[in-house]
Amino acid sequence: MTTKIKYTDGPIGDIRIISDFLPSPEELAFKEEQVKVTIGLSKSSVDFFRKQAKDHHTQYQKMIRRLLDVYVAQHQ
Repeated sequence: MTTKIKYTDGPIGDIRIISDFLPSPEELAFKEEQVKVTIGLSKSSVDFFRKQAKDHHTQYQKMIRRLLDVYVAQHQ
């Protein structure tokens, strides 16, 4: 990026205030207790999560765990 930004005191145009949607540092540092379980999943489901995890450079088990956490949060 070689173009210099020129700042002015003039109007900046239309602005939109968005709500604070980021978790607090306390929420980010909080580590919830985990319980190990054994579960049988369909091959197609596991293949899907493995491919998505590879595409997004993460672990497929973490994606499945997050999916379950979001589902539970919506139904509590």
